[in-house]
Amino acid sequence: MTWLVFDYGGVISQHTQAIPAMAAHVGASAEAFEPGYWSEREAYDRGRPDLDYWRAVCAHVGVDVDEKLSEDLTRMDIEGWLPTDDKTVKLLDRLAGAGARLALLSNAPSSFGRVAERQPWAERFTHLVFSADLFMAKPDVEIYAALVGKLGARAADCLFVDDRQTNVDGAVAAGLTAHLWTSADELADTLVRFGTCS
Repeated sequence: MTWLVFDYGGVISQHTQAIPAMAAHVGASAEAFEPGYWSEREAYDRGRPDLDYWRAVCAHVGVDVDEKLSEDLTRMDIEGWLPTDDKTVKLLDRLAGAGARLALLSNAPSSFGRVAERQPWAERFTHLVFSADLFMAKPDVEIYAALVGKLGARAADCLFVDDRQTNVDGAVAAGLTAHLWTSADELADTLVRFGTCS
């Protein structure tokens, strides 16, 4: 494999714990707020502006959203997705130190992408691709084609790692080799078999 391509959420990052705080910020319960947060998320990952996303989310709990509230929720949401998994970051360090060519393909809004690009872990990556910047998302075959084009590689030269089977399946359909993420330790063992990690 010429390129190792990582997902972000649930692989490099921990899953967000910010939903209760965001719900409280708009005066709603987490139980009422969370379904809208997730059901509207795909459009956000595909390029929907921050304000439009939060208006759609908060419509589920009967709350009107202005620019200030949208900015607050966007900041809280970004902060919720920033904590990383220590073992994964250590694996990225090992891989980068061994000369592996690393790329990221994440379903994420552009506002998150601009913050993520400035995080210390991002320095390990040659390319960072965020879905909202392309107005498409995993598991669409088109986004994997866009990734491969950005890398200047063949699909067959890429090993893609994601914690969602549907995204793994999408990568395979696009011609990439793909692996379902379960843990940093398991992936390290898998990469040894690929001859990518020792």
